[in-house]
Amino acid sequence: MSRKIWLDGNIVEEADAKISVFDHGLLYGDGIFEGIRFYENRVFRLREHIERLFLSAKALLIKMPWSIDEVMAYTLDTIRANGLTEGYIRLVVTRGVGDLGLNPYLCPTPSMFIIASGIKLYPTEYYTNGLEVVTCGTRRPTPASLSPQVKSLNYLNNIMAKIEALKAGAMEGLMLNEQGYVAECTGDNVFIVKKGQVITPPVSDGSLDGITRQVIFDLCEKSGITIREASLTRYDLYTAEESFLTGTAAEVIPMVKLDEREIGHGESEGRPGPITLKLTEAFRALVRSEGEPI
Repeated sequence: MSRKIWLDGNIVEEADAKISVFDHGLLYGDGIFEGIRFYENRVFRLREHIERLFLSAKALLIKMPWSIDEVMAYTLDTIRANGLTEGYIRLVVTRGVGDLGLNPYLCPTPSMFIIASGIKLYPTEYYTNGLEVVTCGTRRPTPASLSPQVKSLNYLNNIMAKIEALKAGAMEGLMLNEQGYVAECTGDNVFIVKKGQVITPPVSDGSLDGITRQVIFDLCEKSGITIREASLTRYDLYTAEESFLTGTAAEVIPMVKLDEREIGHGESEGRPGPITLKLTEAFRALVRSEGEPI
């Protein structure tokens, strides 16, 4: 069955969802996006995602011709049009049609499309057994060039790191900042567990302040688990008791090996740890108990 796409005010067939070759999103990566998950007829953290989309637009001086509530409604309309109850949403806003030049002010009207579909970022067995990760040579861009909080359409940096990881036989790659501190993986936030505390890099080290990242803070607080931000090196990950990754598409997934070093100690070495498993279970229960009704 052909998917239905929301495109600039209309729901159209997938084959008819087309943008101009002069769109600056295509020509220059000049645009923004959000990825959102929905479970059992509820969209998880919909408003938070759309609010972040609007913040990205503001940072790039893209004047949104829609309100937050309107974009939320369009998102729900797209899911209903496709008859889905669980899946993934991708919202993309481009600068719009312009000219063969960088001047964004020659693009008078932004364009938006919304896709609702399924997604499977990692095979199921990796959620049970954990991911093996390698450190990539490609570094995260400095916040002085473009804030990592802007989810722009230019993900070439992450793609090059992903290629490195795949070429090395790993499903995921760890990215460092220019100072050598851990930033994030190619599409996920990084957490470790040491002495029973959950630790994640601060966003100032080059990571996205992910929606799922914030959920982990909430779940730790509710579970009585200490969580804090701190700059991390690869040594901290090598010697951690546990490690896991989070993201909207990835959800919560254990990391059990980094650069051929098995994470963990004793019987838990190279296996998902108890705090990781506890937070994973709590996350899965949460996403199926709250959200915007479809």
